[in-house]
This record gives sequence, structure tokens and C-alpha cells, in this order.
Amino acid sequence: MNKEALVFLAIAIVMEVIATTALKSSDSFTRLIPSVICIAGYCIAFWCLTIPMRSIPTGIIYAIWSGAGIVLIGIVGWLVHGQRLDFPAMAGIGLIIAGVIIINLFSKSVGH
Repeated sequence: MNKEALVFLAIAIVMEVIATTALKSSDSFTRLIPSVICIAGYCIAFWCLTIPMRSIPTGIIYAIWSGAGIVLIGIVGWLVHGQRLDFPAMAGIGLIIAGVIIINLFSKSVGH
């Protein structure tokens, strides 16, 4: 993966986490500021995803983006919204992390 693709993928992940956190805080789009942050965050995230799609297979990008997003949203949900995860949820998140690591370390589709 080239550095530009990684930077834009990382930005897309961070913006998706910000947007999803704002979505929860928007209270079904009844609060203006979180709603605007949510919409802007998703727009930026999806635009940023277009850059790595020039050089990385879509399935790989989506696996990394969604996997990292799930893990980070779990952490942010706990820290910001006080949401707790039970053992099966944490185990599942652990498997997601393992999957993203396996893709990045061993997949020839990624193009190291």
C-alpha cells in the first residue's frame, strides 16, 4: 500500500467514527450540531475512501475500514456514551482485529 492510500484510509476511518458518534448524539437528527457533524463526517469519510480505491482492492479497503471502525466505535461508545460490551461482543471484536491484522500481514491482495 502506498502512503497516500494509507493516510486517506486512516482519515476515512477516523471520520466514520466521528460521524457515527455524532449520529448517536444527534438523537435521530433532532439536534442540529451533532446532525451536521454526522452528515459532514460521512461525506468526508466516503470521499477519502475513493483515494485508496485507486490502488487497493475494494474488499480489502472495506474490510480494514469497517473492522477498524467497529473496534473504535466500541471503544468510543464505552468512553463517550457509557455503553458496555459483554464477553461475546469483546471476543467478536477481538476476532475482527485478528482479521484485519491477517489481511495486512499476509494477504497478497494488499500489495506490500
